[in-house]
Amino acid sequence: MAYRDGQRLPLDERGGPGPVLRLSVNPRARRLSVRIDARAGEAVVIAPSERGLAQAVAFARSKGVWISERLAARPQGRPLQPGQVISLKGRPVRLEATSGAGAARLVEDGTVIRSGGEGEAYARRVENLLKRLARDVLVERTEHHLRTLGQRPVRVSIADTRSRWGSCSPHNRTIRYSWRVVMAPPPVIDYLAAHEVGHLVHADHSPAYWAVVERLIGDHRPFRRWLRDHGAALHAVGR
Repeated sequence: MAYRDGQRLPLDERGGPGPVLRLSVNPRARRLSVRIDARAGEAVVIAPSERGLAQAVAFARSKGVWISERLAARPQGRPLQPGQVISLKGRPVRLEATSGAGAARLVEDGTVIRSGGEGEAYARRVENLLKRLARDVLVERTEHHLRTLGQRPVRVSIADTRSRWGSCSPHNRTIRYSWRVVMAPPPVIDYLAAHEVGHLVHADHSPAYWAVVERLIGDHRPFRRWLRDHGAALHAVGR
């Protein structure tokens, strides 16, 4: 069977429900590998070329028990509802309900989000507040790094992506961020802004690109590690 980059297959070669393998070709990869994408709920099978995908799939299926256990252990969705405690810029914030249909707002020195509405309406109001807060901090940090690099302004948009924390289009001068990063500590938020602004200088992830990021924020590795370790939990909020 011929496999292709981006194809999705069942982990069990007999088919049916269960974990999914997503095939990925990375010419820079030195060997076959499997990683768990907890945000998407998939196992990513990586090979240096499409010719190597068949061997990579066989390797992944030989690790079926490990893959199933890792995917089963990923954080489960947590709806936004009164009584829940979420993180905002790395600090715990409690969700509370108020009568009426008022918009969500941050109160009590930023330790409580209070909102009207019930059920999905309540969750939507809280999410809209988090998106506004995300836009405020990400625009501010983006503009800061643009000034440092002498770059022209860009258009910033806020989305709810499952596979990326951000993306940059140098040609259109647009940067797109996941609002969920507003739940991370401020240095991680700042890293994400620096990461995307750096792509205005280098569109790849070459050593020259990482040198730009390091110029903006210093050692970026702890922040990349934080997103890798905690990102799945942030993506479970409100699902």
